[in-house]
Amino acid sequence: MKRLIDITELSLQEIERLLHRAEDIIARPAAYAHACEGKKLATLFFEPSTRTRLSFEAAMYELGGHVLSMADAGSSSAAKGESVADTAKTVSCYADIIAMRHPKEGAPLVAALNATVPVINAGDGGHNHPTQTLADLLTIYLEKGRLSNLTVGFCGDLKFGRTVHSLINALARYVGIRFVLISPTELKLPSYVKKDVIQKNNLDYTQTTELEAVLPELDILYMTRVQRERFFNEEDYLRLKDSYILTPEKMKLARPDCSVLHPLPRVNEISVAIDDDPRACYFKQVFNGKIMRMALILEMLEVQV
Repeated sequence: MKRLIDITELSLQEIERLLHRAEDIIARPAAYAHACEGKKLATLFFEPSTRTRLSFEAAMYELGGHVLSMADAGSSSAAKGESVADTAKTVSCYADIIAMRHPKEGAPLVAALNATVPVINAGDGGHNHPTQTLADLLTIYLEKGRLSNLTVGFCGDLKFGRTVHSLINALARYVGIRFVLISPTELKLPSYVKKDVIQKNNLDYTQTTELEAVLPELDILYMTRVQRERFFNEEDYLRLKDSYILTPEKMKLARPDCSVLHPLPRVNEISVAIDDDPRACYFKQVFNGKIMRMALILEMLEVQV
C-alpha cells in the first residue's frame, strides 16, 4: 500500500485486516514495541492539529521508530513558496513514510504522486480524513461488535466536516446502514456526498434539523463542532456555532446502548457533564486513533509481527 488519501481506497478486507491488527496491538502491545525500529515517519502538518499529529507521532514511537516533525508551515520551505510536490520529493529522502495535513483539498494526493515513500492523508481541507475514519470504525466495532445493521446519526457541521464525509463513505459499504443527518440548513451534507454515496448505494437516510426528535432511534450519535476556520463570515459562525448542545437531559432520550462519538476538539456541543456517561466514547476514539495509526503504519511499511 503506497498511499491512503481517501478511505474508499481501502477494500473491506483491508479494513478488516487493520481492525484485527489493532485488536492484536491492544492485546499484545509488547510484541510491537520494536516493530519499526530504524524506520522514520515524517509528519508534515500545514494547519493546526493536536490529536492527529501527536497520535501519529505516539504511534511511531510505540512501534520503536523515529519521527521527523515540521514545527509549523511557517517554519518550512512552503513559506518560501516551495510546492507540495517538491516538499514530498525532498522529505522522501529523509523518511520511510509521510503523514500530511494540508488546508488545500487534494494536497496529500499531489504529495503521494510525487513522493517515493508511502503517504498518508492526515486531513485535507473539508475533504477527507481517512485515519480519523479508521479510529471511528474501530471504536464502533469495539463498542457494537459489528459495522453493519446500524442507525448512525451525524449532528452539527455536515457541510465542512471531513470526518463526517469520510465515515459516511466507509459505512456506506456495509449492509443494513441507515443515516440520520442532523444539521442547520446552512450546514447540511453536501449534495455530492448525498448523491454519490448515500443515494448511489440505495441507503436509507433521514434529514432533519431536530436532534431530540431522532435521538431515540440512534445506535451511534456522531457529534461535530461547527468549525470557525471553515467560515468566511464571522457572523454566520456566531449564529450557528451553538446550534446543537448535547446535555444529560437530552441523553435521557437516547438508547441505553447508544454510543456517542466526536472527532474532537469539542467546543460547546457536548456538555462536560456527559463525559462520565458510559455511552460517551470520544476519548476512547482518541486512544483508538493511535492504535489504528500503528496498524496502518505497519501495513504501509509491510512490517510483519
